[in-house]
Amino acid sequence: MTPQSDEDEVWRQIVASFNDTAERDSADQPWPDSENVPVEPTRRVVKPPEVDELDDVVEPDRDEDDDEGHYTPPAPPPLPKVDLTTKIAWVALFGGPAYLLVAAMANWEMQGWALFAAVAAFIGGFVALVVRMGDGPPNDSGWDDGAVL
Repeated sequence: MTPQSDEDEVWRQIVASFNDTAERDSADQPWPDSENVPVEPTRRVVKPPEVDELDDVVEPDRDEDDDEGHYTPPAPPPLPKVDLTTKIAWVALFGGPAYLLVAAMANWEMQGWALFAAVAAFIGGFVALVVRMGDGPPNDSGWDDGAVL
């Protein structure tokens, strides 16, 4: 018998037993007690807030248990300080095309020097940001440069 005929026979057996039921019911298998779900799920009753005579909402007393499971993320770190050159480069990068867009939408008559200045601002801002980007690690990375290959 060849290996191919053995595989064909196994495949025929798999196809023939496709609709057969399992010999052992999965309910008979052991189940850890820690995985059991209570028969009736616990229900929380939420009381509506009390309203006084002036129609002001009064907060109900909160227990320590009410906050259980509630995640409050820590405050984000402050944004890094940006130097003046980088700010000017960003303004030039977006300001040049913004001026051209507003001038075109408002149907303003654009002078040649204004067009040149807007395009030059865009190109200059882009070049300034790329040149200042650098390709090395930050200066404050410490002694460990990570995995260097």
